Amino acid sequence: MKNNPLFLSVCFVISVFGCHAQSKINRQTLVQRHTIVVTKADTLSSLTLGNGNFAFTADITGLQTFPDFYAKGIPLGTQSEWGWHSFPNRGGYKIEESLRDYATHGRTVPYGIQPSKPERNKLAANYLRQNPHRLQLGNLGFDLTKRDGTTATIEDLKDIHQTLDMWTGELKSHFTLDNENVHVQTFCHQDSDAVSVKVVSKLLKTGQIKIRLRFPFPTDAFLDEGNNYAHSDKHNSDTLFTHEKKAIFQHQLDTNRYFIQLNYSNTWTKVIKKQAHDFIITPSVSADIFQLTASFYDNNNDLPERIVKANSTPSFKMTAANSAAAWQSFWQSGGAIDLSAATDKRAFELERRIILSQYLTKIQCTGAVPPQETGLTYNSWFGKPHLEMHWWHGVHFALWGRVGLLEKSLNWYKKTEHEAKRIAERQGFEGVRWQKMTEPEGREAPSSVGAFLIWQQPHFIYFAELAYRDHGDKKTLDTYKDLVFKTADFMASYAYFDTINQRFILGTGLIPAQERFKPEETFNPTYELAYWYWALSTAQKWRERLGLKPSEKYALVLSKLSPLPVQNGIYLATESAKDSYTNEKYLTDHPSVLGTFGMLPATPLLDKPTMKRTFDTVWQRWHWDDTWGWDFPMTAMTATRLGLPEKAIDALLMPIKTNTYLINGHNYQDARLRLYLPGNGGLLAAVALMCTEGGFPVSWNVRYESLKTMP
Repeated sequence: MKNNPLFLSVCFVISVFGCHAQSKINRQTLVQRHTIVVTKADTLSSLTLGNGNFAFTADITGLQTFPDFYAKGIPLGTQSEWGWHSFPNRGGYKIEESLRDYATHGRTVPYGIQPSKPERNKLAANYLRQNPHRLQLGNLGFDLTKRDGTTATIEDLKDIHQTLDMWTGELKSHFTLDNENVHVQTFCHQDSDAVSVKVVSKLLKTGQIKIRLRFPFPTDAFLDEGNNYAHSDKHNSDTLFTHEKKAIFQHQLDTNRYFIQLNYSNTWTKVIKKQAHDFIITPSVSADIFQLTASFYDNNNDLPERIVKANSTPSFKMTAANSAAAWQSFWQSGGAIDLSAATDKRAFELERRIILSQYLTKIQCTGAVPPQETGLTYNSWFGKPHLEMHWWHGVHFALWGRVGLLEKSLNWYKKTEHEAKRIAERQGFEGVRWQKMTEPEGREAPSSVGAFLIWQQPHFIYFAELAYRDHGDKKTLDTYKDLVFKTADFMASYAYFDTINQRFILGTGLIPAQERFKPEETFNPTYELAYWYWALSTAQKWRERLGLKPSEKYALVLSKLSPLPVQNGIYLATESAKDSYTNEKYLTDHPSVLGTFGMLPATPLLDKPTMKRTFDTVWQRWHWDDTWGWDFPMTAMTATRLGLPEKAIDALLMPIKTNTYLINGHNYQDARLRLYLPGNGGLLAAVALMCTEGGFPVSWNVRYESLKTMP
């Protein structure tokens, strides 16, 4: 038996990868050993329930009772994919007013930037960046009163004990007020924009617990933390319908109109409008149990009448059952990683990050539109998606055997293709040029950096290839082929042929993923060159799969694409930056040169010994305290592909502020970005690669199921 080749192969896999494929993972035990426990009020410990299209972030009460307290931490947001708003464009601003021509290769190319002058152009760019912005839809919390009749503060709540069971999606909260127990259960429905709560307390009978619904006003700021209650005269909130067990509220601002329906378990529940946008719901004092479901609806002209007639809002019991069934189905599907047998003391923390990152990306990053970097919790960059980040938000779903969750957002590219085509045509290129900072309709937002980025361009080909790898059928080819080829058409036309050196180059007029270089002088960034080669080669494979002839223009670019720039045996960040490793400012931000052989497989352009020397130089010299959350998993990917498993672990768990994972699993960056989902998604992509390509040390004894390696 010991000489059996199959037996020897299995032993080799176990010894090198440290895995035990024959022992099935108990997924419920795996998930529930990382149940989140909160025992004190902490601005960074709020917990989110959601379903990918809708999210509701709660404080220690299980609802959104203290939004001001949490505003500078993880805010108490309520957001949905459909919740977008624009302030009136009274200036009639157009994207053309933000354009500026840049000279490159003998012609001028217009880019949408943020001009500082003249004033009209500056105002236009600011308006177009700020609008549309994602809305905070409403604040649903408790109105808590002490025995003496004064309003309770968060300091008045004692004996706090809150848990989030990710196996069922149940948020269970306990606290005392005036020495009386309050028990709260909260669930988010997984198929509709609804949240349900059950409260058990004697304080219901004394009238000390009521429900409070408030409608904040949107800001035009970079952040919207959902607690702006100024400008009450600029929007309208009304009760359209009240009943002893139901109420419908309407919120109207500018051209936006949406509704919240509340269904209660108790009869004789009263609704009072306390202020312009502030409603108090008082349960009957005859019971010490109160159940409520809040459903959020987008504008529809007959919606109020329709939802009044129909019992469309699920009960608490229905929502709880729906949540438990959906979450158990999620956890039982796709991949799993068990690190409980590892001897390294860091293993439990890494496993915690893995479980919480799966939960957070499921509820924040699985909608029909690419997510913003702070998901459905609060606005960053006005709530707008950044397409270069879509790789980090979505690739891991395919690697974890859940490619359908990635594909939910791919139809958005088809929907917004016309906007991407418009950018390419405006700049004199073929095909489609994918936006950087955008919104649901795909319009480009002006940006002095984003307009010059190109590393989002090949992403669609990467996504489509992951989908084809999973399905392997002609239907998938037919679904994505047009955009694969149009994406590649832009890439081939963007590459400029240098007649002197007889090669194609990328740039000038670009900023690489490491955003430390001037667009006017930058060309041939290493990572982007490799990504260009991989994507055009993959587009050729798609043509072959479809029985089409190879594209001559793709083939020409591939045959003469510039080599990866090297100096002193190390890959440069860009060919134009010969001082990549001597100028300190070039040793900050993303070390994207590592993505050349980390996010990407080896291409014919790559020399592995050179990449190993590059990795060592970056590891030793980089200013890791000036990085972002996805830089650590990217580094771990490169270490894995280079056969450095110890370095892969060290990268994932590097003790740097931007590699902090809070009690709720959020990847903290700084006071501005208190959560950062690209870090969570990057972590999941990295550990999938590490499991499937030997990126864990043998001593970790990793067990995993149903993971797929990266291309």
